[in-house]
Amino acid sequence: MSTYLSSEMRLRLLEADDHRCAYCRTTEKNSGQPMVVDHLIPVSLGGITEFENLCFSCRRCNEFKGGNIQAEDPLTGAYVSLFNPREQQWDEHFRWDSTGIHLVGLTAVGRATIVALRMNNQVILSARRRWVSVGWHPPEPYGS
Repeated sequence: MSTYLSSEMRLRLLEADDHRCAYCRTTEKNSGQPMVVDHLIPVSLGGITEFENLCFSCRRCNEFKGGNIQAEDPLTGAYVSLFNPREQQWDEHFRWDSTGIHLVGLTAVGRATIVALRMNNQVILSARRRWVSVGWHPPEPYGS
């Protein structure tokens, strides 16, 4: 389903998400596909189309997220809410490994989101390797 956004709302989202996927931080240039609008709380669960419930997402993160708002933390087995870029800070839940290719979850929310959205899937890892090889570096923070 396509979501209509005014040009003002689209610009506000682009600026808020730094022209990147709000989840995996991949750019359109890196993924090779345009960003899509994600409802943090899906319309099917009563989510509405307003800034606080929207973010830009790469197609892969959006498709893997689907209608989910929770996932299992692979470390504890507890079900937790997925990362919400309008309410949480990315760098409190995620970091890049020292290569700048793999995302690492710092919290239960981060770990569950990485697994649920398959943020380290082979397709995106290949794209990140290509970009790192030509000098691209993901946004801070990096791991040690």
